[in-house]
Amino acid sequence: MSRAMNLSVTEAKVRARCEAAGVAISALEVLPSGGTRLVCTREEGADEMRVVFKSSMIEGRVPRFAFQRSQNSQYG
Repeated sequence: MSRAMNLSVTEAKVRARCEAAGVAISALEVLPSGGTRLVCTREEGADEMRVVFKSSMIEGRVPRFAFQRSQNSQYG
């Protein structure tokens, strides 16, 4: 199962729920259409968050912002 999911809730709500459940976040991304993409560090955490956010899950593919590397990055 994937560690990533798209949710129709705010980034703040995702952070709060993950923190309350003790689930570590690998990445959070605001979606252009509204909502948040959550990537958990472990599959077990993702499974737990799928239960917590069951009614807020966005099914299928969603548009995402293009990745932009920081200008201060050592790789760019």
